[in-house]
Amino acid sequence: MSTYKEIKGFKVQTLATDTAASGVAAGTWASGGTMNTARNSISGAGTQDAAWGAGGAPPNPASKNEMEVYNGTSWTEVNNLGTARRNCGSSGTTTAGLLASGQNSPGNNLTNVESWNGTSWSEITEVNTGRNGLKGGGTQTASIFAGGYTTTEVANAESWNGSSWTEVNDLNTARAYTGGSGTSTSNILSAGYTVPTPAQSAVETWDGSSWTETTNVNTARSQLAAAGVSNTSQLIFSGGPPATGKTESWNGSSWTEVADMANARNSADGAGIQTSALVMAGYDGSNNSALSEEFTAATSFTKINLGQVYFNSGSNAFKVTQTVTGTGAWSSGGNLNQARSQGGNNASGGSASIGLVSGGNKYSPGASYDNTEIYNGTAWTEVNNINTSRGYSTGAGTPAGALVVSGNTAPATTRAQVESWDGTNWTETTDVNQGRTQGAGAGTQTSAIFVGGEGGSPWNDNKNKTELWNGSSWTEVNNLNDGRTVLAGGGLSTSALVAGGNPGSSPYTTVNVETWNGTSWTEVANLNTARQGANTGANTDTAAVIFGGWNVSSTYYAITESWNGSSWTEVADLATARYNGTSAGSSTSAWLAGGYPGANPQPAITEEWSVPATATNKTITVS
Repeated sequence: MSTYKEIKGFKVQTLATDTAASGVAAGTWASGGTMNTARNSISGAGTQDAAWGAGGAPPNPASKNEMEVYNGTSWTEVNNLGTARRNCGSSGTTTAGLLASGQNSPGNNLTNVESWNGTSWSEITEVNTGRNGLKGGGTQTASIFAGGYTTTEVANAESWNGSSWTEVNDLNTARAYTGGSGTSTSNILSAGYTVPTPAQSAVETWDGSSWTETTNVNTARSQLAAAGVSNTSQLIFSGGPPATGKTESWNGSSWTEVADMANARNSADGAGIQTSALVMAGYDGSNNSALSEEFTAATSFTKINLGQVYFNSGSNAFKVTQTVTGTGAWSSGGNLNQARSQGGNNASGGSASIGLVSGGNKYSPGASYDNTEIYNGTAWTEVNNINTSRGYSTGAGTPAGALVVSGNTAPATTRAQVESWDGTNWTETTDVNQGRTQGAGAGTQTSAIFVGGEGGSPWNDNKNKTELWNGSSWTEVNNLNDGRTVLAGGGLSTSALVAGGNPGSSPYTTVNVETWNGTSWTEVANLNTARQGANTGANTDTAAVIFGGWNVSSTYYAITESWNGSSWTEVADLATARYNGTSAGSSTSAWLAGGYPGANPQPAITEEWSVPATATNKTITVS
């Protein structure tokens, strides 16, 4: 009888377990030593087999001062903290530790800092801002801690050099009870807590000078624990509400769910690195815990390869590994504080969890706004206004650094002004060469493109104009092939895309799409549905989504189309058809806020776009 290999020329391998992306992805949790004192809100640091945990709280207003050290097998009580406290910032080792701030009772935040020498704690220089729920990491002589809670969530970050605390650049999003790990120059804060949503998914990395928003965690949570040595390597675990054992691994660009802890909990703390971590104490939803668990990455595993075919003898299943990409879906986000349409469109990348809206119009003559709002993936917060109110503007950048470009104030006064946002304030900068309204923008605060729109004399001139921004001046470059206004656009100043719009003559909508390579525009495959006033999320000229719009016959679209660099595919519709909203993001993670007409003439609603894509082991059904 012939074997499969003899017939097909190859054999199917047999594996006892599924393939994995890495040793961390194949890692497991095991029981560790039990602490002497059960508690929540503990603070700790160190490695998996040489860690310390101090402070914390029982289920009443009092805080604890007990200190314990771990040798990889058991916990030993040693000299107590000088000041009982909980929810502190912590870093260092079992012989050189640091404990900063925290609180000793509800509403009583401390500025005290204590240093551990392996035997006892000593009070040293206090932090500038007392708070609880701050996180970060580092060593006894070089640490950074950020975020926390005073009477509200704060974005403050402070750096320690062994003798003094220095306030450094704030987080982009104020929050507390994050998962923090890394060094004083390479740190990462994941998830956390803000009012009114007690579980966040946003992530920020620290490079020694500033915080940058990056890919969200898969499971939103607060009061979590973390382990890691840099901003490109982190393991997060535990958290809530409710208490969870979910664990995720960060490789510098994406989060992967790995093995769950045996015991769900929140308000724990962690120690160690991504491949060898420890979780200590916490609260399981009913009782304080004294349990420890240890995570260890697999040293021997079969790496996942796309297209890999094998038989899993453990589950008795025939499997193949492949990338599974969803078609995408829209979900509800937080409402704008100021309902508006035609706000500054910052379509320059990013994700559904960060956003900035500036200006915009009320749908009546003579009314434009100067309001600015920032989005954290859950809620919009009003911040400092732009200097010149306007609508029909465009923009580029992120909440940490952005531009609002041109636009107009009703009735029909075109603005050439450009304003730059530094994360706190707007400053007027160099005007565009030709003020236009209803153009498209893309790029960053220091490298942007402004294209299309209308303005001049006559009014509908300059619909093909393109200008590039280098951080100090605007330069006119090659025009669009098909001039238009009310067009959708996004991407980068060197790789952008525009779609649809109003060419200025009947039928006043177009399906035309053009891509920009940094030098010139090229016509590519058309949209399936002609429209103007659509919005976009775009990474580059080869990856984008276009959504919403209208056809000037009172037909408003909810249609979403996805671009892969060669063709457009209709995917999931918006929940609310509308046009002239404000949007930003990428082809896989974007948002749309406001617009017209929506559920009423000035909707405040936000919708978020998400496309999941993961390499996974898929079971093949054989009959």
